[in-house]
Amino acid sequence: MTLGRRVMDIVLALLLLAVLWPVLIVLVASILILDGRPVLYISERMRTPEQGFNLWKFRTMINVATDSGVSGGDKAHRITRTGAVMRRYRLDEIPQLWNILKGDIGFVGPRPPLRRYVERFPAIYVEVLKDRPGVTGLATLIFHRTEERLLAGCSTPEETEAVYERRCIPVKARLDLIYANNRNLCLDLRMMVATVFRRIPPVPHKRP
Repeated sequence: MTLGRRVMDIVLALLLLAVLWPVLIVLVASILILDGRPVLYISERMRTPEQGFNLWKFRTMINVATDSGVSGGDKAHRITRTGAVMRRYRLDEIPQLWNILKGDIGFVGPRPPLRRYVERFPAIYVEVLKDRPGVTGLATLIFHRTEERLLAGCSTPEETEAVYERRCIPVKARLDLIYANNRNLCLDLRMMVATVFRRIPPVPHKRP
């Protein structure tokens, strides 16, 4: 990560925290009143193929001890009332501003994967994780809805894993590498604006 991108991430994160603190209070109160504790969902993600960190999100699902892997249709019944609203508008990701300030992730980059997928597909993630992970990115903007649709049709954890590994990981990795080959501050700003307005940006012309 360049110094310019890091400075931009810190400044924007601090500005957003200053603007969004009333929203944070409302969300925390809503989760406590309607769904109970815990308020946060903390999950290990990978910053590099070897180094993990704790990613912070607002809890959107009922916790179970055996939970693992990505969320598919087999977990839909666990989404809470407030969780459904937060997921729709990506409000559950606001606590990741803390991860940005810590330097775990940036605003733009590949979504940080779970350790299990990095260990299963080392050749893919050794390339993808050369770039610092982010809250949003090319793969998130272009493929997120398709990924949700694919996984929503899965009825068992085994089916979810198979679909995610076979149909999602390769596509997302290719998009992440296209971004890595074209990244600059201007592109990062376009990605952030596209995320706010829920638009799909033009795909950069350089391929991996």
